[in-house]
Amino acid sequence: MRISAATFPAMSKAISFVLCTLSGSAWAEQVVVIGEIHDNPHHHEEQARIVADLDPEALVFEMLTPAQAARVTPRLMEDEDDLAALLNWEDTGWPDFSMYFPIFAAAPDALVYGAGVPRDVARAAMKNGVAAAFGGDAARYGLDRPLADDDQRQREKMQMTAHCDALPEAMLPGMVAAQRLRDAELARAVMLAMTATGGPVTVITGNGHARRDQGIPVYLDRVAPELELRVIGQTENGSALEGRFDEVRSAPAVDRPDPCAAFR
Repeated sequence: MRISAATFPAMSKAISFVLCTLSGSAWAEQVVVIGEIHDNPHHHEEQARIVADLDPEALVFEMLTPAQAARVTPRLMEDEDDLAALLNWEDTGWPDFSMYFPIFAAAPDALVYGAGVPRDVARAAMKNGVAAAFGGDAARYGLDRPLADDDQRQREKMQMTAHCDALPEAMLPGMVAAQRLRDAELARAVMLAMTATGGPVTVITGNGHARRDQGIPVYLDRVAPELELRVIGQTENGSALEGRFDEVRSAPAVDRPDPCAAFR
């Protein structure tokens, strides 16, 4: 029998701590969020090492939609080619699957959850607002309320910078709404995983979604403040990482083309 942290938070915390202690793991948190720079293979190697140490009951991936994740089976978690084919990974736009597969293989018995937002849903958030796109739980997750003016301006500036200063300013509020939707969907997937398994749950996502001051943790704190949560960001060559994290780890940078070259 598995116990849901959403129903019995105190008991689940105690169980998680005991299990981690008995297994020799230093991790006592119920949820561990691990950020990444998507195209850095060293970051994915670190994620796989952490996942192997944690041995989580569930993995939540930003890179998978719920429909994709529902097709993953334990057998596929051990077969890179078959899993990539099942997920149609080559058509997703994410970096090479060889970087991500070791994360799956590090926890072959874990349930897999996807929180990826389909493009049509993201467009709906941009057009109609994040609350409408998220659905009935929007108020519970705080999506029915606008951001503070300063926070909204800061996020719009971040979106402009991330898109090489090439976006029309009129698009920026919609881009922020889509980002909030992705953050909240990741948090909702964590809650589904916690309810189904009792944890621990590991989240694989970009640094922007991981950050404590804007991302997944904001929404988890609203809907499940009792959860024990650890947030790890990953940077390159010791450079500063924007946002707040419990821990930041660094890895060598990778050579990549200038993403803004096409806009010059």
